[in-house]
Amino acid sequence: MTDSAPPDLPAPAPAKKAARKPQGTSARRRSRELALQGLYQWLISGADGAEIEAHLAEHDGFDKFDRMHFDALLHGGIAEAAALDAALAKHVDRRTKDLSPVEHGVLMIGVYELTHCIDIPYRVVINEAVELAKAFGGTDGHKYVNGVLDKCAADLRPVEVAARQAARRGA
Repeated sequence: MTDSAPPDLPAPAPAKKAARKPQGTSARRRSRELALQGLYQWLISGADGAEIEAHLAEHDGFDKFDRMHFDALLHGGIAEAAALDAALAKHVDRRTKDLSPVEHGVLMIGVYELTHCIDIPYRVVINEAVELAKAFGGTDGHKYVNGVLDKCAADLRPVEVAARQAARRGA
């Protein structure tokens, strides 16, 4: 590892329309944003989680997030990277190491939440991942993230997905 700091995640793209929540970013969303920045750094540099977290802590606003959720996403994502990539490998069109590091990080967060955060509905997990991809990823990266996580949700939460599909057919 060199003495230089790991690269920062690119700044979010400018908003195309007015934000729906003018009151600001929720603590959980901020946790996902910070975890994405950390996973991006980890994917690029291979630094350990503590080093990445120390680098993130240097930024303004680092304290305005859900600490437990951030820890779970960043440190759990790094610890379970192989299992997360295995779940993703069934639904991506290339090796996960060949994905954009932004989309890869977003997908890791999505699969982690689908697996471990059962209190968050799967549609919310997917929506939050899509929003991260829109803010930080490439032009159409959010569409890719949506499609992959939709397929992952069917594998990881089959009962919840089936119940939603049945409710939609009955409505």
